[in-house]
Amino acid sequence: MDTPNSTTRTNETRTRIQRRLETVIRENRFTIAVVFPFVGAVTLVASAEGLMPEPLAYNPLLILFGTMVMRSPLVVGLLPRIGWWALGCLGVLTAYTYAIEIVGVRTDWPYGAFEYTIQLGPMLLGEVPLALPLFFIPLVLNAYLLTLLVLEDWSANPLVRIPAAIAAVVAIDLVLDPAAVAIGFWEFVPPGVYYGVPVSNYVGWLLSGTVAVLLVDLAFERASLLERVRNCEFILDDLVSFVLLWGTINLLYGNWLAAGVAGAFCLGLFRTDRYDREMIRRSLPSSGVESRDS
Repeated sequence: MDTPNSTTRTNETRTRIQRRLETVIRENRFTIAVVFPFVGAVTLVASAEGLMPEPLAYNPLLILFGTMVMRSPLVVGLLPRIGWWALGCLGVLTAYTYAIEIVGVRTDWPYGAFEYTIQLGPMLLGEVPLALPLFFIPLVLNAYLLTLLVLEDWSANPLVRIPAAIAAVVAIDLVLDPAAVAIGFWEFVPPGVYYGVPVSNYVGWLLSGTVAVLLVDLAFERASLLERVRNCEFILDDLVSFVLLWGTINLLYGNWLAAGVAGAFCLGLFRTDRYDREMIRRSLPSSGVESRDS
């Protein structure tokens, strides 16, 4: 049985670890949110064009490591709001993510006929990436959190909040899938009308995005989560990484409409009033050195 003293010590330890993690993120924001996605875009395009040496081309360990680093601001930002209930809801979402992807690979429903053309790390049942939740769930969380901030007071209304978040999830895939097809992560057979992606894929994302958003909305207490999002300046840096990585790839391959959707996410991020020249100046490694020297 936990005693009051042990509970207090546990809370103090959690708070100390949380503060340390936040310090690491703040001191490395530019590297995480800007350097990593640009390096990722260059290496992925070089891999697709046959310019990377064999050990590094589409290296799954590098892909997973880079993804985890870029996800870290979101994870650290959300940690204080993740309790047992939220873990349970996210666990259900994880199971759903695997299930709908396996169904999609085996039956071509609901996304259309597609297959992975490279291995994104270890494969579950030899069919879908084991790290699939790492790729998908943060996209849903990013879309949901951005929706809360952009809608402001309107976010209190679930009839506005939930459809807007679902639309944001689908919009994220309007950026992701064309770029992923362009660099050979996966392919649709036959290719679709939207940069090789079929309309059925977005019908599928509408379905999976609806389930995912409902579970995320159920996982967190909205007012508490919104307070955390407003007070944690780096919590959306993972979305910045996403826009820079996949938006850059779309630009390099001439996927102009997809790049334009990435630009729309940039406008949404600017509307949150946390991404401006002053933020960039504070996030640059040199500014940290200057502040320590002063």
